[in-house]
Amino acid sequence: MAQKKITVVISQAQGKNPARRHLEEEIAAALIVDPDVDVSLVPHLYDMSADHTGMLFLRSVPGDMVVLSWLYPRGIRWILDRQGIAGHEGVTLLKSEGEDDEIDDETEAPDAPEYNGIGSVHASKRKLYCIDLRSDSDPSVYLDEIRRIAGENAVQTVDLMQWIQGSPQQPQLERYLHPDRMLEAAKSNGQSKPVNGNGNRVNGNGADALPEPAKRRWYPVIDYARCTNCLECIDFCLFGVYGIDQVDRILVEQQDNCKKGCPACSRVCPENAIIFPGHKSPAIAGAPGEVAGLKIDLSQLFGGGGGDLLDMAVAERDAELVNDGREAVGMTVGIPKRQTHVGERDELDDLMDGLDELAL
Repeated sequence: MAQKKITVVISQAQGKNPARRHLEEEIAAALIVDPDVDVSLVPHLYDMSADHTGMLFLRSVPGDMVVLSWLYPRGIRWILDRQGIAGHEGVTLLKSEGEDDEIDDETEAPDAPEYNGIGSVHASKRKLYCIDLRSDSDPSVYLDEIRRIAGENAVQTVDLMQWIQGSPQQPQLERYLHPDRMLEAAKSNGQSKPVNGNGNRVNGNGADALPEPAKRRWYPVIDYARCTNCLECIDFCLFGVYGIDQVDRILVEQQDNCKKGCPACSRVCPENAIIFPGHKSPAIAGAPGEVAGLKIDLSQLFGGGGGDLLDMAVAERDAELVNDGREAVGMTVGIPKRQTHVGERDELDDLMDGLDELAL
């Protein structure tokens, strides 16, 4: 029996930022020779469709998995969950920018409401460790954390998953990380059929060539650890993005109906349970709920009471309706009941007054 290797997945950044690509390459190259790790590379998590070979590979991993991506950990976890890749959130020592350095037992994922996820087949037995690659520019920081996790999760069992027939060799890694260098050669050789579980393409001889491309996407992701199924999002959104499943739970049903760049539904969610991982605002993108180290109720500050936020959401929705050739509806459709008396003083006013007194 061999020691089971933990699977590490590096999700590439959107675009061709050289610094980000270099960090990915340094981490992957170091992990290739690590006997306790199986490393795979996939395109950006948010961009992969359900039937993308990279996503199919992720679904095939039954054990613990470390996922590194250029997203907040909360966004990583719930993108995976949406694709049927669930598990208990593993504790990592790396924190995203703005996240408290101290681990707070009261806010860790294990204390969240019981939820096994859409893909709950492995959820009761495995952990998902979600790491934001924006946390540090030094690859050794990530390597140390991955090895710490691997050491804590080492068990004696048969290896279950490797990069096709073993970890990738350096030439394979180079072809993945620098596909532009192989583009013309691949076109001339007619390499086009994706068969590889990790997002790589192979030619007729079985040799790795180009990664399967993933187009940029825009859609909401639901954090079911926070969602109370109030259905305010389905009432507010007029583009048919949301639906309900067999047990009347809210879900993102028609994600391609979402309007690129519009986060309006997330602004009206009372629990900040709707994430747009690619949005420039940290709160909408899934950042932890803190301001200058002070834990606050994001449901109030972000989407639970301010009239300005509702006005912004309504304006965003109206703009997209007009772009679709429809009439703007303003405050006449799908307005949350808690916003009926926006002009009255509420808990948000008290919260903001308290923050002002702290002189942050």
